[in-house]
Amino acid sequence: MNVNYLGLDVGGANLKAVLIELSKGIAKAYTRSLYLPLWKVGKEKLMEALNELASKAGELKAVGLTMTAELSDVYWCKREGVHHVLNTVERCFKDTEVKVVSVKGKLVSVEDAKKHPLEVAAANWAATGWVASKLEKTCVVVDVGSTTTSIVPVIEGELAVKGLNDLEKLMCGELVYTGALRTNVAAIVDKVPLRGGLIRVSSELFATSGDVHLILGHIREHEYTVDTADGREATRREALARLARVVCADLELISEEEVISMASFIYHRQLEAVAEGLLQVYSRLRTEKNITPPAYTAGIGAKFLAEPALRKIGVERVFSLSEVIGAASRMVPALGAGLMATGIEVDIKHLEVVEGWV
Repeated sequence: MNVNYLGLDVGGANLKAVLIELSKGIAKAYTRSLYLPLWKVGKEKLMEALNELASKAGELKAVGLTMTAELSDVYWCKREGVHHVLNTVERCFKDTEVKVVSVKGKLVSVEDAKKHPLEVAAANWAATGWVASKLEKTCVVVDVGSTTTSIVPVIEGELAVKGLNDLEKLMCGELVYTGALRTNVAAIVDKVPLRGGLIRVSSELFATSGDVHLILGHIREHEYTVDTADGREATRREALARLARVVCADLELISEEEVISMASFIYHRQLEAVAEGLLQVYSRLRTEKNITPPAYTAGIGAKFLAEPALRKIGVERVFSLSEVIGAASRMVPALGAGLMATGIEVDIKHLEVVEGWV
């Protein structure tokens, strides 16, 4: 008889879920991701999305939950956001035990999470670190998602982070607010090279990092899973037009080659931002612990942002989580939350992962 568990990562832009099926001690994971921009569609839509997942998940023994949605400006404050997510998940899975990932890397009850909302706010990195600790006792996991980059050190199987919330993590380099799809180009650069000089960019939301990476071939059109800046299609041609608009131009004023050159410059600036955060974290580990741990990369930006940034700062042992957990490498927090909810030791290295479920 199969026993099912569900791991949820409720973000402000994406709802990610991993259904874990246990049968005779063998685990199988099914992944699912829904684009859900709460600030745009409204927080009420969270229940609809969860109901859709629940209807296809079957009978569940438990739900493991982590979140980052509380930062969305659809909420007045993080406490309100945490409570809304908790209440919504609890209502949707009213007959199922729900456990919440805390910043200490442990599962707590919904009741405790409501009493201490900031201890579960943006704790998805803890679930990521938990997964990494099962693969390597001492390592650093670098998860480059659509919006942010999370850097999580693990030492001797335990989380070794310096920051416990977004504010602290931004200060110590463990959170770099740049991602592979949603970052405004104007937040990456203030000028780009053009025709032998440097031209200042518009601060309008004309193009995002997704356009840059689509133009450069880092992602394919079907991987551009978020809204584009202008609402038009996620094609390379449209991406070129969006990026041209960043310098208040269009494809009749500047050439495709010039836009590609701009994209390359922006990419390298973004790479430097990720490397800067990594250097901050690794410098601390080298100074305080005298170690340079191996790294695991995850997320949509693993190959073209995380890995080259790690190489840039001199980390030699770099491994891809996608080679271990396949499609689940793009939703490690959801996988971690689900596996933690099972309460048993699962051999992650031999976990079968299937993209999508009926």
